[in-house]
Amino acid sequence: MHHKLYTRRQTVNYSGMKKSFSILIALCLCWSAMTAHAENKPAPARTAPGTQIAQQISLLTGVAITPLLGTSGFGLYKYYKSPANQRANLPWFAQPWFFIPALLLVAVCLIKDTAGSALPTAVKKPFDIAEAVEHKISGLVATGAFVPFLMMMMKDSGAPEAMLSSMGFAAVDMSGFYHALMVPVAMVAFFVVFLASNAINVLIILSPFTTVDAALKGVRLALLGTVAASALANPWVGAAWALIIILLSYLIAGWSFRLSHYGLVYVWDFFTFRSSRFTPDKVANKMFLGRKTNKVPARTYGKLSRDEKGHLMLTYRPWLFLAARTLVLPAGQYAVGKGLINSELVKVEGEDTRTAMLLPPRYRSHEEQLVSIYSLADVRPIGLRAAMKWLKQFFGGKEPTVVA
Repeated sequence: MHHKLYTRRQTVNYSGMKKSFSILIALCLCWSAMTAHAENKPAPARTAPGTQIAQQISLLTGVAITPLLGTSGFGLYKYYKSPANQRANLPWFAQPWFFIPALLLVAVCLIKDTAGSALPTAVKKPFDIAEAVEHKISGLVATGAFVPFLMMMMKDSGAPEAMLSSMGFAAVDMSGFYHALMVPVAMVAFFVVFLASNAINVLIILSPFTTVDAALKGVRLALLGTVAASALANPWVGAAWALIIILLSYLIAGWSFRLSHYGLVYVWDFFTFRSSRFTPDKVANKMFLGRKTNKVPARTYGKLSRDEKGHLMLTYRPWLFLAARTLVLPAGQYAVGKGLINSELVKVEGEDTRTAMLLPPRYRSHEEQLVSIYSLADVRPIGLRAAMKWLKQFFGGKEPTVVA
């Protein structure tokens, strides 16, 4: 009883922290965008500082959706907008050695996507995986290098000072405080949008259908197009739409993070043939929760073991670094389900089975060892493997057995 109350109290605390943090992000970003209405009329030769901030919000969101395209495209724009004698002082993303190869790589990905629907899935998937790896690397680099520079550019433009002056803070230099606050907020906003975009890449990798791949990429391209089009039509409309995308991305950040991490582990195990050099631990092994259980979300990553009472329990850390928690799986009989591509830990319910844990590809050919380690029922086929076994028995003249 005490453990349940403690767990519930922890859940409430984390929920409260999440709501407070979301309010902070919303207030900071909205403060940047909406205070432009209070500023004085600017000089004709200079863009209104509030408008500059609204444009930066749209740019931040667009780059987060497609980091390589956004960073290299903005770099190309800065390069050709700058006088020839000042181009050597431009940042790294505005140098030809970066944006030319980056834009060529974007063009190759576009050609791959255009011809992808005509290619077999087995031929197309390695290119999708390479694109997903590129997306993750470029997104992480942009989070740590591009976003702070973007905020520094906004500070150097004088927009924050003009905005603060219009709010009555002319006598107080608060630009340092503004910059110190907005850089981490902008990095968090960028990261949550990037996570949502990266989740689309993982879904593309896991999807066996090229039509689904095309639809997912169309969704991402449409988001990028609406951000760019709304920002060009009206900076305030663009900023408002970008803030909506940031908010929605924040609300699904946990789901995006778990899916992204699952995809990363899956790709690494599968394409490095980790199963050939992996040996399951005799006590605890890392795997993913297969379905939402006792309010713990699916694809939560942790170590599965047996407690002193013999119950299966998953020890995990939210976001991989917060305080460790423990989930006891429902009592019952469990088995290892072996599929064509990956295996699962399933809960046996009469003649049916329900997915309990998702096993990364490293466990391929190690299913029997898991049965011994966790005292499970057996190894049984699931999915397409189960259907193929049934058909083989049927056409072989044997009485088909019911797969539990």
